[in-house]
Order: sequence, then C-alpha cells, then structure tokens
Amino acid sequence: MSRWAGRGSGRFLIGTMGVVALVAMASCSSSDGSAASESDKDRPSTTTTDTKSGAKDGAANKGEVPWFTGTDAEFYVPPSPLPEAKPGTLIRAMRVSDADGEATVKLMYHSRDAANRDVPVTAIATYPTTDAPKDGWPIVATAPGTVGVAAQCGVTHQATEAPDWGVQGVRVMTDYVGLGAQIGRLHPYLSKPSEGHSVLDSVRSVRHLPDAHAGDRWLSVGHSQGGHGALSASELSAEYAPELDLLGTLALAPAAMLDKVYGGIDPIVSGILTVMTLYGAADEHPEIKVDDYVTPELAAASGVLHSGCLDQITADLIPVALAGKLFTADPRQTEPVRSILLPNDVGTVKVDAPLFLVSGTKDDRVVIERVHDLYQRLCATGQVTELLIIDGADHQAIIPDTATRTAAWLNARLAGEAPTNSCNGPMPTPVAPEPAK
Repeated sequence: MSRWAGRGSGRFLIGTMGVVALVAMASCSSSDGSAASESDKDRPSTTTTDTKSGAKDGAANKGEVPWFTGTDAEFYVPPSPLPEAKPGTLIRAMRVSDADGEATVKLMYHSRDAANRDVPVTAIATYPTTDAPKDGWPIVATAPGTVGVAAQCGVTHQATEAPDWGVQGVRVMTDYVGLGAQIGRLHPYLSKPSEGHSVLDSVRSVRHLPDAHAGDRWLSVGHSQGGHGALSASELSAEYAPELDLLGTLALAPAAMLDKVYGGIDPIVSGILTVMTLYGAADEHPEIKVDDYVTPELAAASGVLHSGCLDQITADLIPVALAGKLFTADPRQTEPVRSILLPNDVGTVKVDAPLFLVSGTKDDRVVIERVHDLYQRLCATGQVTELLIIDGADHQAIIPDTATRTAAWLNARLAGEAPTNSCNGPMPTPVAPEPAK
C-alpha cells in the first residue's frame, strides 16, 4: 500500500478548527447552515462479559480476541454494565477488511477520562498480515482532528483504515472519549487526559491482537486537535503507560496556547472552539455551570453540539460569534473554568522522546504566531524539538506539503538516528513546500 493511500484517512485529520471557509462566507453574508509483544504477564486480561449484547460478542478468554458479530451501529453501543478491566483492555473487536497483505479492524477498549473513570473508547486499526520483525511491528498512533463533540461524529464511522504516515507497521486511530462509543455525554474537547489516555490506550489495545504482532515501540502523530492529542499522549506516556516505548511525536499545526487569542479570524475560530471546550468540559467536570458563561443566544444554538458535527456546528455558531454573542464571561479568563481548562494545555512538559513541530505561514486556523509561542514554550522546558515552517502552506496543505519530510523523520526515529534540535539555534525560517506529486 502506498504511503498516500495510508493517509487516505487524512480528511479526518484536517478537520480541526475547520471553520475558515464558513467564516469567510459569514463575513460577507449570513450563514444558512451547513512478531512479538510483551509476555502475557505484562498484559491485562481480555476477558469480557457483555450482559446487554453477549450473543454478539465472542468469548474472550485470556489471550483471545472478543470478536463482535453484530451490526456496525450496534458495535458502538458499549456493554451495560461495563465490565471492569485495565486501561487498554479490549472490550470487543470487529473485522472491517482483509486484503492486499493488510487487515483492518474496529476496536472498543477500556480507557480513563480526566476523572479517572473507566470509559469505553473506539478506534480503527490496520496492520500487516505479512511476517513481522523479530521484535514486532512498530505502532503509529494517530490522534484525529476536530470532527465535533457528539458520538456520531467519531472518525471511525467513516474511516476505512488508519493512516500510516509513511511508516510500515501497525496503525491505530482513536475516536477519543465521547466520540464513537456511545457513553451518554459529549466528547471533552481538548481535554489533555481524555485525549492522551485515548491515544495511549489505543496503542495498548492493538497489542491485544495476536495477529497484529505489535511491539512496544510507538510513534504519536496528530494534526490540529490531533496535534494537541498527540502531544497530550506524549506528555502523559511516561507515567500512564511506562511499558510503551515512545520514540517520537509529530505534531502538525497543533491546538495549543489555549488562553491566547491572535489576529485575523482567530477570535471567531477560537471562540467557537471554546464553546466546544466549555460544553465538553461541563460533562467531565460537573462543577462547571455553563449558564454562568454563555449568552441566551448561544444557549439557544447549543443543541447543535449534540445533533450535529463540525460543519453544522460552525454554520450554526458563526452568526452568534460574529454578533459577539457567545459569552457573558469568557471561560478562558473566568473562574472556575479557567483553572479547569488551562491545565489541558500542552508544551509545558519535557519528554525524553523528540518532537517534530510542523506548521505553515498561511494557516489561519492555527496561526503561525500560536505555533511560534508553543515552540518557545517547548524550548524553555528543554524539549528536543525540530521546527519546520512551510512558506505559503495553509491548515489543510501542511499534511501533503510535508509528507516526505514527516515520513523521513518518523522512520529516522525507528532507525535510532539522532534527532535535530532547532532550539539550539535561531528561530527557523520558512522553507518551500515539497514539489507536487
């Protein structure tokens, strides 16, 4: 399979902060809408009991996969009650495809949210069916970009495989807590623990698939919200999943510097994303009283967070944002929400594994100034960071414009090559994008 074919799911990665086209329209007129893994002693048991749909879940003795035989829609309804198990333990798996030397499956696994509650999370995984290396295949874990905050918006509802990012191995892409698996509450948007744990436990979950032959070496990758998710997983990995060997993190145009607002359309973009963050955080932190922060106009429009996904959310909220009617008190600046939201920011923790930070000068969703500030924060922590800025690249183009470079960086980590640290010199200047293929 070609690398770009592996990136076919990239359309799901590009979603984060995807309001620019609608904002541009709204500024002119009103918008109308829309081989070997660890030994068994290091693994949690995969035994599950589904008291709600047990006939459709396969038996799951230790070392066996609990294969699900129901419909795709039924797959996303978790067992009730949820059986107790360690994070990363498989709840169920469902075959999607098996052809051309690769197999793709959907997974539901145990994870933990910010309140350390056991929650079911879904993912899609693709792995080679050819002979694996002696130490098992490396794992590329993708944190997806913004799609919305309701269960029906999860990327696995549409994705047919997990992205490969130019790396041969096992690939897995999580839906995050609250997306995909129906847990009865919104996705806690930009929640560092919920995102990071979802990614880390997706890595653990594929290691429960014997046929995947997944090793313990892994790479964390994401774009936009996914960049925040990939960094969250990286920063939480040493404490939360010390058995996994993180080799590097690739973050393209990551959401960060959550308390800052920049120029251009950033006030509109960041305002709408703060709405998603506020409502998602309220489901994770019951002490948050949303009505203390939102206007009547926003309260009236907020139903779209449950009924719609990104396109409809932006279409419904742009008029409210343009009218300056989102908040009576900005959650980014007002307690208690400020003290709940800001610890979710990334770039404040030094991680042993190196980081590749990538952005474009024409990105008006995660503006380059935001990335510069994140880079300076990372360097201040001592994080080994290589910064790549592409001249003229926007939010969507940054993935294809850097495909060769990012694949080379990821494969260099697998090869054990020494990383470049841009922090040792002046701020890198923009470079030309890769030639079109």
